[in-house]
Amino acid sequence: MADQAQTFENSKVPLAAGNSAAGKFPLRGVPIITGINRIGLWSLYMKEVRRFLKVQTQTIWAPAVTTLLFLVIFTVALGGSGARASRMVLGVHFATFIAPGLIVMGMMQNAFANSSFSLLSGKIQGTIIDLLMPPLSEGELMAGIVAAAVTRSILVGCAVAAAMALFPGVSLEAAHPWAIIWFGLMGASMLALLGLLASIWAEKFDHNAAVTNFVIAPLSLLSGTFYVIDNLAPLFQTISRMNPFFYVISGFRFGFLGASDIGDTNQAVLHAALGLGLFNLFMALAIYRVLKSGWKLKD
Repeated sequence: MADQAQTFENSKVPLAAGNSAAGKFPLRGVPIITGINRIGLWSLYMKEVRRFLKVQTQTIWAPAVTTLLFLVIFTVALGGSGARASRMVLGVHFATFIAPGLIVMGMMQNAFANSSFSLLSGKIQGTIIDLLMPPLSEGELMAGIVAAAVTRSILVGCAVAAAMALFPGVSLEAAHPWAIIWFGLMGASMLALLGLLASIWAEKFDHNAAVTNFVIAPLSLLSGTFYVIDNLAPLFQTISRMNPFFYVISGFRFGFLGASDIGDTNQAVLHAALGLGLFNLFMALAIYRVLKSGWKLKD
């Protein structure tokens, strides 16, 4: 018995010391997963994607129908009939002018809706622990939620574009594909990050709806989706240029039409593209710090 006890005591030394030759377990507190937890990140991403795909009639196809109704209403109201039906804006018919803005507006709104639901639903239902306990860093948690929201926005954008391509008088020919891809991704990422921040702050669905109604909707509708800002007074033109949604919509429109009201040169569009990238990077760093602090999540 004494020999067995001595053997047991000796066996504990390598484990406590973290000797990999004799023990199979590291010291307490030493991470087993180093670098990026690819399996965990992919699992979180697929969980979020499958969540909105289960109700794709509501999350993908319904936004396409709603956006198409916007196109019909504003084309009839502002495009007019007869001679007014051929109204030209930026050198194209009015329906072709507003179509890209409606596409990217639908993408941004659905990116916000997707990311703003993830953490908020967990806090309300008491399942937030399922997102906080797995071995995922704050950056991985943010990346998985934002990537799923961007995926939903891309699917919505494709559905809206397919519906609008069948609409009479709409031409969706890509003049600058890089601008379509860049501004579409930047707009979706910006709203996905904003939605994640809203879900951290909100304590009930009313708070989330307040952000949608008093922040997202006004910024979307006053961003030049249905008009060029040259028609506004100088003061309101300056205010419009302070709205990041304006650069997303005008840059995305530039990708289709080859013209925008950002500036008279392609260099102005490139500056807007760089500015949006830096703005999203700043938002990502700020939200990462908020997640790291555990504010409204671990209190």
